[in-house]
Amino acid sequence: MVRLKCGYENGIDVGSMGSKGGLSLGWKGNSLVKLISFSSFHIDVEVNDTDCRNKWRLIGFYGNPDVRGRSESWNLLSHLSTNNSLTWVVLGDFNEITNSFEKKGGRRHSERQMLTFRMALKGCKWNDIGFRGHSPNIRERLDRGVATLEWVELFPGAQVDHLTHSFSDHYPILLDTMGMERFEYKGHFRFEAKWCLEPKFEDLVKDWWIDSGGDIPNRLEQLGQKMQAWSKSRERDEKRKRVCLEDRLDYLYKQDITDDILAKIAEAQLDLNLEANKEELF
Repeated sequence: MVRLKCGYENGIDVGSMGSKGGLSLGWKGNSLVKLISFSSFHIDVEVNDTDCRNKWRLIGFYGNPDVRGRSESWNLLSHLSTNNSLTWVVLGDFNEITNSFEKKGGRRHSERQMLTFRMALKGCKWNDIGFRGHSPNIRERLDRGVATLEWVELFPGAQVDHLTHSFSDHYPILLDTMGMERFEYKGHFRFEAKWCLEPKFEDLVKDWWIDSGGDIPNRLEQLGQKMQAWSKSRERDEKRKRVCLEDRLDYLYKQDITDDILAKIAEAQLDLNLEANKEELF
């Protein structure tokens, strides 16, 4: 088995349905994971995280590839969300996109399908946690990670990476709960290109430089520290902004279509595109 070959002696495996589906979760250490439930479309576990001294919930999810069975997938997510007292994160192939800007080329997704998916995520109080690397499936962002705001606050530096794969049309998802905190702990400084998309960033840099003191190397070090502190505080604001924009789009799509509503939808979509561009650039 692939899981055992990778060195994960403990695990849960759910067989595929013909050539589709199939789930596997592996881990090291007997006390790390506690199984809550599983099906052909999900594995639900409780993680005993000794690093942060908290327990949280992880769900590996596979959305029904058949559009006609997609509502059953969202019903499953809703059912799982009602039986929970822990903060949680969900990773997997949802087989659906939330907005048209997550798809490039090809046949357009039904607005009703995307709205139903957004409402399912909203009903479970899950927020997209973004990603780094190439967008999965080249044209459609079907693979993703979503989490409750409590989980995001527990792991403010968490990052989702889409890794490359040689023979699959999906990209493996890597969740790093430490994320940028790992780099900061090691003392590394990374200038993020997405910072330049912030309208006030240049003025902030000028102010930080004026406020710094000492010789050039010391001033540069102070500047880097201020950039990192500013970036860390922005992460949570950006996640909340995405949630607000998605909620606004959901509201606007439910209104009677007028020129004014269409203009507001276009404005909200542009703002969401900018947030998506930041993630792509990151």
